[in-house]
Amino acid sequence: MKILILAATLFIGSHFSFAQTEISGVTPAKTIEINSNILTFNGSGLREKIFLDLYVGALYVTTKTSDRKAVVNGNENMAITLDIVSSFITSEKMIAAIDEGFVHSTKNNLGPYKAKIELFKSSFKDEIKIGDHFVIAYTKNTGTEVYKNGEKIKTIPLFDFKKALFGIWFCDEPADEDLMNGMLGLD
Repeated sequence: MKILILAATLFIGSHFSFAQTEISGVTPAKTIEINSNILTFNGSGLREKIFLDLYVGALYVTTKTSDRKAVVNGNENMAITLDIVSSFITSEKMIAAIDEGFVHSTKNNLGPYKAKIELFKSSFKDEIKIGDHFVIAYTKNTGTEVYKNGEKIKTIPLFDFKKALFGIWFCDEPADEDLMNGMLGLD
C-alpha cells in the first residue's frame, strides 16, 4: 500500500512539474522583465514543420489566459519568446513565415500595416542560429519591441500593429495550432 501511495504521489508530482519543463532543449523562464514590468509564464509549445522542431515559443502575460482573442486584443503588457532549435530556421525562411503569418492574421488586409511589417521583418535580417533567443514584447503606451539575445533591435509603435503581430500565433489560422495551444496553456 505504501508503495502504491508513493507511486501515485510521484506520478502526480511529476505531472504537475511538467507544466513548465524542457521542450526541445529549452526551459522557458517562469517570469521575464520588460521595461520594469514583470510578465508571468502563460504556456509554451513547439513550432514544428514536417516533423522538424523549429523553435520553442512561450507566452508571457500580466494575467494568465487561455483565450487567444484576449491575447490578440489585449492592450496590456505581454511578450512572446522564440528560442531557435533548428538550423532549418534561416533569416529568409523566418521572414517568409512572418509574411505568411501576417496574411492570415490580417485576413490579407496588409495595407495599413505594410511599413510596420517591413520594420518588424528587418529584425530578422541578420543570420539566425540555433540558440538564438528572440523576445517580441508589447508594452502599453510604447509599442512592440523586438530583442535578439538580450539586445533591443527595434521598436514598432501602436496597438493595432501589436494585434496584427500577435495574431500570427493566435488568429483563426495560427502559424501552428499546437504551438498556440501550448502557449495558451491548453496542452
